[in-house]
Amino acid sequence: MMALNLAHQTGGAAAAVTVAPTAPRSAVVTAAATVAAPSVSAGAAPAPALQMQTMTVDAAPAQPPEAVKPDLAMAWPALVAESSPDEAEHADVAAELRSKAGVPVFVMMPLDTVRKDGNSLNRRKAVEASLAALKSAGVEGIMVDVWWGIAEADGPGQYNFNGYMELMEMARKTGLKVQAVMSFHQCGGNVGDSVTIPLPRWVGEEMDKDQDLAYTDRSGRRNYEYVSLGCDAQPVLKGRTPIQCYADFMRAFRDRFATFMGNTIVEIQVGMGPAGELRYPSYPESNGTWSFPGIGEFQCYDRYMLSSLKAAAEAVGKPEWGNAGPGDSGGYKNWPEDTGFFRREGGWSTEYGQFFMSWYSQMLLEHGERILSAATGVFTGSPGVKISVKVAGIHWHYGTRSHAAELTAGYYNTRQHDGYAPIARLLARHGAVLNFTCVEMRDHEQPQDAQCRPEALVQQVAAAAREAGVGLAGENALPRYDETAHDQVVATAADRAAEDRMVAFTYLRMGPNLFQPDNWRRFAAFVKRMSQPGAREACREQVEREAEGVAHATQPLVHEAAVALTD
Repeated sequence: MMALNLAHQTGGAAAAVTVAPTAPRSAVVTAAATVAAPSVSAGAAPAPALQMQTMTVDAAPAQPPEAVKPDLAMAWPALVAESSPDEAEHADVAAELRSKAGVPVFVMMPLDTVRKDGNSLNRRKAVEASLAALKSAGVEGIMVDVWWGIAEADGPGQYNFNGYMELMEMARKTGLKVQAVMSFHQCGGNVGDSVTIPLPRWVGEEMDKDQDLAYTDRSGRRNYEYVSLGCDAQPVLKGRTPIQCYADFMRAFRDRFATFMGNTIVEIQVGMGPAGELRYPSYPESNGTWSFPGIGEFQCYDRYMLSSLKAAAEAVGKPEWGNAGPGDSGGYKNWPEDTGFFRREGGWSTEYGQFFMSWYSQMLLEHGERILSAATGVFTGSPGVKISVKVAGIHWHYGTRSHAAELTAGYYNTRQHDGYAPIARLLARHGAVLNFTCVEMRDHEQPQDAQCRPEALVQQVAAAAREAGVGLAGENALPRYDETAHDQVVATAADRAAEDRMVAFTYLRMGPNLFQPDNWRRFAAFVKRMSQPGAREACREQVEREAEGVAHATQPLVHEAAVALTD
């Protein structure tokens, strides 16, 4: 089994977020950002605001271009090795989040919790019974995707949060906290995507007009899961930039749920890519494009990304490097040794390989910087609400020198280069939590010929978070209801010194299987071991007895939830 992007949410405990000035950026990317991308028409004016269920928010002001730094040619090898002085402002964030005893457990709601028209909940009776059962088991709260494709479906600036309001009110009444995920990606086409929720219709129309708004691979295959980060600063969505659209959406959400902020809604996870993760869509499962454990493909062939690559190559005096990505990097389903670029002593380790990976990964970091700056600007005035970012757990081929699958996703992590420290420092500058997956996996459970190392990967990311002073939250990558997986999560997230403990864990996912009697009993025991003081040190038999009591007491609710969710 594999750890992928099955879950779209993150876990954590409440902490205030403050805005920090952005850190210095690498010169090569600054140069790339200043190159004018091909012009795109702004499109039609926004449609009239809907009545009753919608609200209209003015667009954010246009973002000015950034200045070009003089040290372009020398910047790319260094990437962003230095930390920002601004990080000191948030040095105590991780310690503050861990100050609570134990690790609070949140549970992910179904992907289709809210109806596609946005007006109400799907299976309201099931949701109500499920929340009551979760509360009885000691769960801290729930997580829910707030889909861009649902809440702003009808037109730019026309927001319909009615179904989400129904859920927030229900959570408040039940006494559960909420992690709200700003899901700016499409649902469908990835592991675990049981429903399809496209991007807003009006965004799709713009992508149809200009297909370079979609991520593109070397063969010209377009990916419509998420708007390409190459056009972050271009007014390509009905006169707004993608970043402005994301900021406006978050601002509308904040205003609509102002009375819930900090008391019921305690976390905003900001979507940054496919499956809500900070990465490129390098391993799409739709239509059989990719299959585990393939290395994936670079996503840098839309004209906006190519324009940036061209500028970066010219800045270092190597214009020939700016025409395309590596030509010998193989296909989605290849293994590293099948390719010239990713094999043991391949192109990834050459001067060209270092240049390309520095540019490719830094573009992703710059994207994260822009969205985090927008998010902190929106939520700074909401005490008790923290911001988090999801990072993908790409553990296959981790044991090789090149870490090919991580490279194509945008994580410049090799035997010689730490790809997660720059991400952790980015989050530290904004006081955000790093949410990571595959916490439930053990190395020996994975195919050894694919050099899978989920435990080593989690350890590396945890070390990066600890060094940067950011809180680390976790989640399971695949649905697991067995004690072996629970034991691994407890050992990784909770059974350790306070300074190394995760700040929260989000459990994948609420559904009929969770509420099966044996699964529910084991889950109740897991929650107690994770989140209640002293429970982890208590004897296993005592925890099991108490879990049996919870299971017996909640049996009517659990049965009702299971039946309603199955219907």
